[in-house]
Amino acid sequence: MASTVTSEAAENPSSSSRPGYGQLLRTRGAWTFLLPGFAARQPFAMLTISIVLLVQHTTGSYGAAGAAAAATGVSMALFAPYSGRLADRYGQRAVLIPGVLVHAVSGLSLTALALAHAPLWALFAAAVPTGASVPQVGPMVRARWGVRLQGSPLMSTAAAFESVTDELTFVFGPLLATALCTTVTPSAGLVTEAALTLVGGLLFAAQKSTQPPVTAAEGGHARVEHTSALRVPGVRVLVVTFLGIGSVFGGMQVSLAAFTESIGEPGLNGVLYGVFAAGNMLSGVACGAIAWKAAPQRRLLVGYTGLALTAAALWTAHSVLLLAGLGLLVGMCIAPALITGYTLVEGLVPAGARTEAFTWLTGAVALGQAAAVTVAGQLEDRLWGGAGFLVPMAGTLLALATLVALRSRLVTPARNRTVARGVGHRVPVTVD
Repeated sequence: MASTVTSEAAENPSSSSRPGYGQLLRTRGAWTFLLPGFAARQPFAMLTISIVLLVQHTTGSYGAAGAAAAATGVSMALFAPYSGRLADRYGQRAVLIPGVLVHAVSGLSLTALALAHAPLWALFAAAVPTGASVPQVGPMVRARWGVRLQGSPLMSTAAAFESVTDELTFVFGPLLATALCTTVTPSAGLVTEAALTLVGGLLFAAQKSTQPPVTAAEGGHARVEHTSALRVPGVRVLVVTFLGIGSVFGGMQVSLAAFTESIGEPGLNGVLYGVFAAGNMLSGVACGAIAWKAAPQRRLLVGYTGLALTAAALWTAHSVLLLAGLGLLVGMCIAPALITGYTLVEGLVPAGARTEAFTWLTGAVALGQAAAVTVAGQLEDRLWGGAGFLVPMAGTLLALATLVALRSRLVTPARNRTVARGVGHRVPVTVD
């Protein structure tokens, strides 16, 4: 009862104090998984752009580069939810250690094949295990926050903090990968990605004290814990929503690379993508600092509408400054959608299936990115320069239409509320 009262008081909009980043970062044991988790998730933002730059260099085709990167993204999207389910059932450490080993070997094999000018099917053969073994560190960190903050109003702050951390990796990752590929050697990005994944993943797996407990053997609770998160209608709507977000990431990665090459300044690729990711990060920081009164479902609709409108304008940009400005606006619209989507999972999905739910959303972003990389690469090769920017427009508009049509499925049912958070009280209180 005490935890219920505390949670309700903290979530009341009239409360004199509200949780913030400082309070979140003082959570006991948080830094033991945050630092290695940041290192382990950094390569996630490097993988696609590293493959695109390497394969385009060795084949001369953005279509081939996009297809190879797409094979990685599709396999990651398909295997990520199963990785999350295994982590829920057997523990994160049991999944991470073999995963990062396989990823490092596969990534180095893909690098060697590309440098040897192997046929595209051979690149696909190496790209599939490379993507399938990408460690799902972001969802695992979110699950660890859930254990540390169970029943706490800091959960929405943690969701914002994690989205900011994700975007911070998308600021540094593409910049680092592009710098390595353009100033050292085209293979340096992928080699560095494999090394960081191996070292960061093993360090994160070593933090056993903060790992969520394994619940496979908890008698009657096993049926609840192992129900697939995809059976929740709201999760399926969020998956479509995150597919549209992935189309922005993938379409911009290929199109920005093609644009900067067309003007003879390939090094600007990482800078422009960094501006886009910086907008994402800054708006994420703001989202976590605002005491929201609007329902999360409404915030998601408003934010996604802004994303679709700004993404629709990308293909009209024909200068570096205009493209940077539009990219900044697009990035600023992505973070609110991501944060709100992850926040909704807390109420829609049972606790024992949340790692899987988070990986479905992460996998949806990867799948949307993979499809966008493929289509944008083909458009850049076959049509006019900048045609790849049509992909983010189409992806976000289609996802927005789905979101508007099925928005009622995102309403959190009262039966999914836990006792610790106040079953009867939290239904009408939608403050995040």
